[in-house]
Amino acid sequence: MLRRLLPLAFLVGLGWFLWTKVSPTLLENPLNPEPRITVTHNTVLEKVEDLGRLELVQYHFKDVVEYKKSTYRFLPDAKVALIVAGDAVGCLDLRKLRSQDVVMEGDSIVRVALPAPELCTWQIDHSKSKVYSVENGFFQDAELVDAGYKYAEANVRTAALQSGILAQTQLNAEKILRPMLETLTGRRVILTQQMQNPQPPAKR
Repeated sequence: MLRRLLPLAFLVGLGWFLWTKVSPTLLENPLNPEPRITVTHNTVLEKVEDLGRLELVQYHFKDVVEYKKSTYRFLPDAKVALIVAGDAVGCLDLRKLRSQDVVMEGDSIVRVALPAPELCTWQIDHSKSKVYSVENGFFQDAELVDAGYKYAEANVRTAALQSGILAQTQLNAEKILRPMLETLTGRRVILTQQMQNPQPPAKR
């Protein structure tokens, strides 16, 4: 038995010795034996879009949302509690400004009809939001949390509109744009709002 094991032990030892000698030469950088990582990607530009939105105000919200879902009649409701942070931004879309919206009156006045203020973005800030608790998810916790966040995001829009973000956007436009335009034109600037085209009567 010893005679049979000795050649095997000799071969194992010889193999280990050869590997310790040869392996450094197989590495990309012997001084830094970290594996080389190669990433291949192909980025394609799909669309170029002109931007003309002037952001004038941003609202920050904090909310505690409890979202319940009744699925099974004889089982307790699935429930998720979220602590949500959200942002909403009011802006003017200056791409909607037309040539007839800028009127010179004499040598001292320019009248500008601005487009109506808009709520251009509203979103959840996931870096500042977290899941407080999930109850009775029945192996659907991820779907329940996702539904809760979607509801919370829609509520950010509603809360921003109810908090008067459009009026504040219009007020900030007066504060920011009038001095800027008066400096550029050397005239007194009067800001108004574009007249909305009347809607045609509904067909009966």
